[in-house]
Amino acid sequence: MKNILVPIGTSPDSHEMLQYAVDFAIQFSSEIYVMDVINITSKTGNLGNISEKIEETSIERIKQIIEKVDAKNAIIKIATYNGDIVSGLKDIDKELGIDLIILSPRSNDIQQEQLYLGNTSGRIIKQTNIPSLLVPKGMVFKPYSSILTAFKSGVLKRNRILDPLVEIKGKFNSKVNLLLVKTPGYTDDDLKINTALMDISSQLTITENATTYLGVTENFQAQHPDLLCVFRRKRGFFKKLWEKNTISKSEFFAPVPVLVLSVKKD
Repeated sequence: MKNILVPIGTSPDSHEMLQYAVDFAIQFSSEIYVMDVINITSKTGNLGNISEKIEETSIERIKQIIEKVDAKNAIIKIATYNGDIVSGLKDIDKELGIDLIILSPRSNDIQQEQLYLGNTSGRIIKQTNIPSLLVPKGMVFKPYSSILTAFKSGVLKRNRILDPLVEIKGKFNSKVNLLLVKTPGYTDDDLKINTALMDISSQLTITENATTYLGVTENFQAQHPDLLCVFRRKRGFFKKLWEKNTISKSEFFAPVPVLVLSVKKD
């Protein structure tokens, strides 16, 4: 994982998320890009140097957030973008090659208290093909000794979707447990598990539930994983939930970081 990107919102606790990202990144000698998105319309841009001043203010705010963090010799760079956050992420990824996005599931907005995944984070997860790590608010980084990887189909079109999981397992010598959830309408092909996935796993559990999430809930307490790993694909975890940007806590909730694997389009 060479490049890690951290979108910074307006939360007063943004430095906590950045600290987690730093503590994670130094394990892999990754460079960190702290991203802020600003929206300056063409109408606004006509007003002298307002555009430049807004960008300067944004950069200064990011610098203040960085100053609150123990950088531990990590390389932290600033990336600003004028426009939509999803477009910005895609452009930055195209320019730099982002291996992982580390972000909070939702903002600090009290109106989002009932949500697990807020609108901005949901759009990032849903509309980009960059692997992401969703980190609960206030969580302090610690090595992942146990990883629960949940899915409803063991078929993977590309083995490289596993790259972040393989790197994390290798770095922390994590135990990877697989959970195959047979949901209504499953096929025999779904039960064929990719050999690369089997090679990195220590245990396979097969369960039958109405949804993949219910299968995870049923097995979560028994396994107590430090990290939950899921796949973002049309027939993968959150199949129905991906149809909208936000996800309520009643639909899904995880008290640990969630690694969402996805493959960038060629």
